[in-house]
Amino acid sequence: MTDRVPVLKIGDTLLVSIQTDLEDQMVMDLQEDLSGRIVDTGATGVVIDISALEIVDSFVGRMLATNASISRMLGAETIVVGMRPAVAMTLVELGLSLKGVRTALNLERGLRLLRRLTAGRA
Repeated sequence: MTDRVPVLKIGDTLLVSIQTDLEDQMVMDLQEDLSGRIVDTGATGVVIDISALEIVDSFVGRMLATNASISRMLGAETIVVGMRPAVAMTLVELGLSLKGVRTALNLERGLRLLRRLTAGRA
């Protein structure tokens, strides 16, 4: 049995704080859990905090882009926060631009951006 990444609800936002390196099955579980929680809660925003990740591979990079696309299709904006410089460089070197994924340096800035993006919805 694999560990699952918790998806926490704070108001109309879901917070995903990734605190461990992700195995492929954890990534797949997160995608399923997150999309289900968006539908169940009617969340309008998702923040994925990756500040604890020191490395990413192409699979995790694609997962971030895929989760953002799925969330958008379900009516929720996604912000990825806490990306380390080494992670950003690795993603670029892998050729992953994460098109459509909004980022912020930290959780505070990410929540501020999310509020601006979702203002007027409800």
